[in-house]
Amino acid sequence: MQEHMKPLQQKLAQYTVPQETKALGIYPYFTPITSEQDTEVYVQGREGKILMFGSNSYLGLTNDPRLKEAAKRAIDKYGTGCAGSPFLNGTLDIHVQLQNELAEFLGKDDVMLFSAGFLANSGVIPDVVGRGDYLFYDERDHASIMEGKLITFANTQKYKHNDMADLERVLQKAPLEASKLVVTDGVFSMEGDVAPVDRLVEVCNRYNATLMVDEAHGLGVFGREGRGTCDHFGMLPQVELVMGTFSKSLASVGGFIAADKETINWMKHSVRPYIFTASITPASTASVLEALRIMRSEPERNAALWDNQRYALKAFKDLGFEVGNTQTPIIPLFIRDNNKTFAITHELLEDGVFVTPVIAPAVPNDETLIRVALMATHTHGQIDTAVEKIHRAFKKLQVL
Repeated sequence: MQEHMKPLQQKLAQYTVPQETKALGIYPYFTPITSEQDTEVYVQGREGKILMFGSNSYLGLTNDPRLKEAAKRAIDKYGTGCAGSPFLNGTLDIHVQLQNELAEFLGKDDVMLFSAGFLANSGVIPDVVGRGDYLFYDERDHASIMEGKLITFANTQKYKHNDMADLERVLQKAPLEASKLVVTDGVFSMEGDVAPVDRLVEVCNRYNATLMVDEAHGLGVFGREGRGTCDHFGMLPQVELVMGTFSKSLASVGGFIAADKETINWMKHSVRPYIFTASITPASTASVLEALRIMRSEPERNAALWDNQRYALKAFKDLGFEVGNTQTPIIPLFIRDNNKTFAITHELLEDGVFVTPVIAPAVPNDETLIRVALMATHTHGQIDTAVEKIHRAFKKLQVL
């Protein structure tokens, strides 16, 4: 059939990396899970439970019965979907309720809801800065920020990872009176390090630039009641745009952007993924509302998460793992070899531990790793078992 393919299909057919990895028996993606997200899961085709250390459910709320009941009640009242965007027929009263509660929680005027966190970043960035404006971004920013960078007509400038001197260097290239946006992750999701939000605010103010922080992995983890890295640094009121997602600590799907009323007013009438994408479902909205309330009322979850982080990080360090500069419940274990990264991921799944491999373009080619993500609901016993098995796999593949 190859000779009958059109040029586009011929070009796409040349991509054979997945087939090659499958032939080696180490392809790690699209593993079907047949149970709810928890500290232990069932994986299709495998007997017994698998320890889950690849989930972003930091507070362990994805299977909380209160969220399930909230979602069921919302389906009974509103149905399964909105059949339209927020701009037209897709705004429900519970959407407005969630917007109001998030705005109050973050101390912002207003909030916009998106069907995915990716849409929030990739939609907002090219909307607020365009031709004649400037966008500055950290070289390790999330792919959704990079997507927004690719779409915008603004002058785009990259700065070195968490390097404030380099950010100043590129900011100096823009006129003081020009519209300027600096965008950074709060928590960098692969390596687990944190942006210095206090210093970012200082630099942005000095150069008359607006700051946008992606709190996808900071919400529920840092700050008072889980308000995120901006709050952790005492800078939440000074950060003009705060983005977040519902798919991690808040245990559902969707995203949001919080800002002043004038900025939200502009974006509600111009952000294309907001206007032309159907609203998040009633069930997702209701479960996020419930998760937000639980997060605020049960600080012991956050305390348990950080206890697990300290316990696991010490265990990995004591065994000689290279963990980089992580300051979060995301613990990167560097391997620096693509095939070994895949092989260790496969080895661990066979041994009953689910972790995620991280290769380029998520990280540079020479910084491949497996990513261990902790949840508040992990026990120390589960962590001990995972650490022991990971150590065995690394030794077997001669990484340690």
